[in-house]
Amino acid sequence: MTGEIPFPPRRDVHVLQQWVDDFIGAGNTAGADIVVAEQDGDRRSDTGLVIVRLRRANGAIYMQPRGFDDPLWQMTVEVHDTELTAPPYEMGALGAELIVASNLCTYLQYRSLEWDRFSGRHEN
Repeated sequence: MTGEIPFPPRRDVHVLQQWVDDFIGAGNTAGADIVVAEQDGDRRSDTGLVIVRLRRANGAIYMQPRGFDDPLWQMTVEVHDTELTAPPYEMGALGAELIVASNLCTYLQYRSLEWDRFSGRHEN
């Protein structure tokens, strides 16, 4: 491999792991449980999936590009319980997890835009 960015650019598990490691290294996680998931398929179709496992609720937040070759990201919150009752400090901790996930998703979107610009794929 020559180190060139494939066309169209791919944000595979290895690229995303580096970005997540950078985010974690900057001290932005507040102890969040972040996982870069392996996806089915070959490297040419892997666009990346990052998961924040919620500690204060039975669920997770999934983040990924909106579509193949799309630099814009979206988040999906999956909570297995239909109702969550907790004291205020627990709800505050859950809120902090959501903020970390939102910040991470914004960071990944920024890095994707930067990655795509570097490849010459997107102008903006």
